[in-house]
Amino acid sequence: MLRALTSALRLPSPRRPLEARGCAANLAAANREIQVCALAGPDQGITEILMNRPSARNALGNVFVTELLEALAQLREDRQVRVLIFRSGVKGIFCAGADLKEREQMSETEVGVFVQRLRGLMNEIAAFPVPTIAAMDGFALGGGLELALACDLRVAASSAVLGLTETTRGLLPGAGGTQRLPRCLGVALAKELIFTGRRLSGAQAQALGLVNHAVAQNEEGNAAYHRARALAQEILPQAPTAVQLAKVAIDRGTEVDIASGMATEGICYAQNIPTRDRLEGMAAFREKRPPRFVGE
Repeated sequence: MLRALTSALRLPSPRRPLEARGCAANLAAANREIQVCALAGPDQGITEILMNRPSARNALGNVFVTELLEALAQLREDRQVRVLIFRSGVKGIFCAGADLKEREQMSETEVGVFVQRLRGLMNEIAAFPVPTIAAMDGFALGGGLELALACDLRVAASSAVLGLTETTRGLLPGAGGTQRLPRCLGVALAKELIFTGRRLSGAQAQALGLVNHAVAQNEEGNAAYHRARALAQEILPQAPTAVQLAKVAIDRGTEVDIASGMATEGICYAQNIPTRDRLEGMAAFREKRPPRFVGE
């Protein structure tokens, strides 16, 4: 069992980075609903996924989901990515949830298949190897909040509106919300929010522990993004492999009993022992200087 778990927890082998990483080149593809931007300079290592479907308030349609899955698959292979931020290019909107107009045209079979794709998308976000941050500067409803729940960390503008509102449309959360919200808030409170379809402000969401940070909105409407970027900047200097293994230990450990979780932590710690970054961290401490981590 431990051997199988060790194999499952092994980090991806080194690969070449993606060739196209510049913001200008990627953002020039304005017709794409999902755009990828790799930051440079002191922010090198932070990559942003920009959701840009203004005509449908970033609703989760077929093209949107396909492009997002493609972007995640490419970024997963890029070792230069150390933090991934999900943000919106549509002012006042993070993601309005499922595209109900598109879904209305689907047969029952097609709806089932599409919901499975959505669930797979959220699982891909949750399993992304580096820390992920959702920057919610506006409405994050239904599947939009489920997308944020799949991220490791969440930042919201205090004026943002969040909620799993599916029951108000004769639906129920189908992309992981019924599983991730109870893990975040506890069963009773999650049930209350889902049963009522209640909407929360960013400030209310922070008070409940649904988001890590809530910030006052600014005139540009991107305060949550700026706080998410500052949070990413705090993660950047840390040892990349240690951060990734810590994520695995936390995610896998919370799914099992404490003894199995401790075993998972032990396997992750053992994988970190022979890394160059661990030795560099020890040397930097001894020499009283900042460490220079390389992700190996």
